[in-house]
Amino acid sequence: MKTVTFTVEGMHCNGCATVIQALLQRSAGVRKVSASFDDGLVRVLYDPQNTSVEQLSATIQQGAYRVTGHRDD
Repeated sequence: MKTVTFTVEGMHCNGCATVIQALLQRSAGVRKVSASFDDGLVRVLYDPQNTSVEQLSATIQQGAYRVTGHRDD
């Protein structure tokens, strides 16, 4: 398992954070998601054999949010 934290722009409220969490939780290989509107961060625990940072980023951006960076934790 790996953890990655994305910096995300475009979240306007806690509802946006909930939408991002729901999008990611449906993705293969995702075990846990925590999104914070206040911090503009999304932290994902995932199985790298089933998904990648690039795929997770694309999933976030499906919801009209913009990933501006990430770091492995």
